[in-house]
Amino acid sequence: MADSTTFDLTLERIALIRRMVVAWNPAGQGAPIVHPDAPYGSTDRDGDIFNVTGDDDGADEEHRALGEALAVFLHNAVLKPGRYAYHNTLAKLSSEDVGDVFRDEATGETPEHVTFDVTAEHLALIPKLNLLWDEARDVPAFHTAEPYGVGTELPSVHHEMQPVLQIFLRYGDLAPGLYRRPDGATVWAAV
Repeated sequence: MADSTTFDLTLERIALIRRMVVAWNPAGQGAPIVHPDAPYGSTDRDGDIFNVTGDDDGADEEHRALGEALAVFLHNAVLKPGRYAYHNTLAKLSSEDVGDVFRDEATGETPEHVTFDVTAEHLALIPKLNLLWDEARDVPAFHTAEPYGVGTELPSVHHEMQPVLQIFLRYGDLAPGLYRRPDGATVWAAV
């Protein structure tokens, strides 16, 4: 980061965002969360970061920077409504404190492949998601009591935001570059 209000969104950071595994945090009203056991697809977080950045040192610092990178991505990436498919990494993962909105509670199974229709309504909610850093789990997450901000009602498509966010991270279009957030603002914009 160049200063407290400027962030360098690199190609490597975009590649790590594309690898993020989005799970569901059932606490409160529920909200998406980056999977704490496998944030970038495997349980070897530092190895996943190394495979993208080529840097043996600084994995913790780069992982923490992904919180800001994710905020930049959510506020600036573009995706068109449509039908999208993805391989559901959650089918291979288990975690005691996060889930998957597709997981069958009786069998514990979840589909390995997901096809989902993303609408304009879903996409309008993406930049409104109330992003935070979950200190206990050490991953980006979304506020479970107020997922879209203070006093905002839950939309009818709220539980669909896990697959929508997974699709948005994998397929959203955004160029690398410098992004700025004015003092006191929450939204990042290209410099």
